[in-house]
Amino acid sequence: MSSDYPMFEQRTKDVVVRVEPEYLADQSSPAESRFIWAYTVEIDNQGAKDLTVTDRFWQIADSRGQVQEVRGKGVIGEKPVVKPGEVFRYTSGAPLTAPSGMMRGSYTVAETDGESYDIDIPAFVLDSPHEGLVLN
Repeated sequence: MSSDYPMFEQRTKDVVVRVEPEYLADQSSPAESRFIWAYTVEIDNQGAKDLTVTDRFWQIADSRGQVQEVRGKGVIGEKPVVKPGEVFRYTSGAPLTAPSGMMRGSYTVAETDGESYDIDIPAFVLDSPHEGLVLN
């Protein structure tokens, strides 16, 4: 992960989640209040057991106060197994109707022995270059 945007990181137990957001100017249309973001997530298993990502929860808030929650099974249509010492990486996207916002959430992971728990996704900001613009 390396872009002009900051990377956000959060540790829960032996799992580190890193997120790097990126504003997609070519897919966005500020005149139509459409601001599209991609975000790349890394799930870094620094523990001793295999982890399966079984569920996800996202809270997406925009700068106008609109909040949406997204819950679902796994990530990007799969339930990846992240072995000790491995990093699972994927990229997804989020549309906003305001120039900026923030996202945060959690994953539920299951260890091979059946124990499951939530790991935190760090809160990260989505600040487009259009935040200061006023469109009339």
